[in-house]
Amino acid sequence: MKRFYKDVTVEPVEAGFAIRLDGRPVRTPARAELALPNAVLAEAVAQEWRDQGETVDPATMAFTGLANAAIDHIAGNRAKFAADIAEYGGTDMLCYRAEGPEAFVARQAAAWDPLLDWARARYDVAFVTTQGIIHVAQPDATLERLAAAVDGLDPFTLAGLSRLVTLSGSLVCGLAVLEEAFDADSVWEAAEIDERWQAEQWGEDAEALARSARRAGEFAVGRAFCGMARA
Repeated sequence: MKRFYKDVTVEPVEAGFAIRLDGRPVRTPARAELALPNAVLAEAVAQEWRDQGETVDPATMAFTGLANAAIDHIAGNRAKFAADIAEYGGTDMLCYRAEGPEAFVARQAAAWDPLLDWARARYDVAFVTTQGIIHVAQPDATLERLAAAVDGLDPFTLAGLSRLVTLSGSLVCGLAVLEEAFDADSVWEAAEIDERWQAEQWGEDAEALARSARRAGEFAVGRAFCGMARA
């Protein structure tokens, strides 16, 4: 789409802070006003619009995309969306360990045990871990407490958390980043352990490297969006 505006501004509105293009409101795909909950997030979204060249490319506007999702898809169905994210607690990647080789098992434990230990202390929960991919049930109390932690989040934070959880395959990883309990880069490295191990054993190819870089970038966007949503 050809760029049709010159000036991008942020203006306070009843719903928070809205984005204006030459004074006209930006609309989401569902035609709602693009209004952000605070000035920090609004400025980040506005900057994406300012950074567009002669054409407007939605693929380069990750914050705008997450904001649209929060408004169009989450706000009107927040409880259901939160419950869907919380379901990852029942199949959290960190609970499923390799059976071997020993060096790989040790690497997983070194990266994943601190995250589970943090969640145990933070939410007063217990986890069942196993070797292999056969499903193991987590205690009901664990699932309830993790679900409660997610249920209290606003639509914009949920949009960012969803990105963190789905990319890592771990509710614990997402919550650890959201609460800034661990450095986000170290959490992503923990989430990518299996892929990194396979690359070490069999070598890396250009396609795998590009996919890894793209996913790392998306994870970073999710972390930044969560941080700004909670600013």
